[in-house]
Amino acid sequence: MADKTYDVVGIGNAIVDIISRCDEGFLTKHDLAKGFMRLIDAEEAARLYEAMGPAIERSGGSVANSIAGLASFGAKCGFVGRVAADQFGGIFRHDIRSLGIAYDTEPAGDGAPTARCLILVTPDGERTMNTFLGASVDFAPDDIDKDVIGAAGIVYLEGYLFDKDAAKAAFRKAAKLAKKAGAKVALTLSDPFCVDRHRADFRKLVKEDADIVFANEKEITTLYEVNSFDEAADSALQDCEMAVLTRSEAGSVILGGGETVEVAADPVPKVVDATGAGDLYAAGFLYGLTQNLPPEACARLGSLAAAEVISHIGARPEVPLRKLAASRGLLD
Repeated sequence: MADKTYDVVGIGNAIVDIISRCDEGFLTKHDLAKGFMRLIDAEEAARLYEAMGPAIERSGGSVANSIAGLASFGAKCGFVGRVAADQFGGIFRHDIRSLGIAYDTEPAGDGAPTARCLILVTPDGERTMNTFLGASVDFAPDDIDKDVIGAAGIVYLEGYLFDKDAAKAAFRKAAKLAKKAGAKVALTLSDPFCVDRHRADFRKLVKEDADIVFANEKEITTLYEVNSFDEAADSALQDCEMAVLTRSEAGSVILGGGETVEVAADPVPKVVDATGAGDLYAAGFLYGLTQNLPPEACARLGSLAAAEVISHIGARPEVPLRKLAASRGLLD
């Protein structure tokens, strides 16, 4: 992909992760169910933010995490996502750019404030997440920059964002521009509940626009309304060029090019925080594709990245993934 400015451009929710440690009493005081994620409104986000202790604030969101992982491998990346012209929008912009990722989406001057996820970590490592989706869900076709999409080798779409009609139209626009520019379109299904709400539109997107689909076992069986993983995998292969399906500790299955490849999960002495495992698996796999590696090698990079991120708190790698992969003989 030497003729492209970017190896991968991601399109997804632009969320500021605010991570703070707390004790059990804080959760009880604020009536928070330990270990769960819930959606909250702007007012509650502001109240909880004021009550939290010292925090780490950084760019987040599923595909944003994948793009950060790709950058850690050494890929040239861009990101497209909607923030507001406010304090948290500035934090998102600064943080993602600090990773060497191009981010030039114009902040919204009106409407909802920037999305944020307030993450409370108790001493046992459990994460209790309170998410305000804010400006990110108002993503629309006008937020798509045709020059950015045209400069990508792969355009990676986040299923979480595929909720409102305007966002669906933006995905179709991005896919059309990508295909016209000779880029591959990759899609992560993100969440079985999101798939269940918009199954017909997701099926159409997979069949008509996506070349590569990432999904876990629950997401892919939900998409095709079947109980059998094998049946769902076969259906996915009929609709797209490549299906990349993860099965947690059972590893991953890649179907495409007339072959099926199964790769074991990378061993982890202790799972500290499973958040971001799928995002970083996608990062490793996509990086392999940008280097023209075969599916098995791509999957091994994905497994390596997923194992690294679940070994600590947070959804971003703590060591350079390229260096880690080289130490394992997976990259030169």
